[in-house]
Amino acid sequence: MALEEFVHLTAEYIALIVNLLAIAAIAIGSIQGAIGLSGLLLFHADSEKLAPVWLSFGRWLVAGLTFQLASDIVETSIAPSWADIGKLAAIAGIRTFLNYFLDKDMAELRERHHRTKEGLATE
Repeated sequence: MALEEFVHLTAEYIALIVNLLAIAAIAIGSIQGAIGLSGLLLFHADSEKLAPVWLSFGRWLVAGLTFQLASDIVETSIAPSWADIGKLAAIAGIRTFLNYFLDKDMAELRERHHRTKEGLATE
């Protein structure tokens, strides 16, 4: 029984650490995005310079969502009930959905940004 308790406790600590990583990634991205956006609003009215700020922010959000999903998996991995598995499936579905569309938006923005840069370089 002691080994099982140790494994449960270890899983809880791992989940907590991974959740902290998720929070840190989202916080860093938010601060970085706010600084970048503030700089653009104050000094550059050029909307083309927004793409790198948005892409960087999106990467941090994807990292945060991925860490959160990993934390949920660790929390549910030790003797889950059917209710826990259902919650994990719902959470995983929502986070995967968010990640997919965020990645898709970032790819489109990256492509648009590269086309704009290439168009400016040829002029």
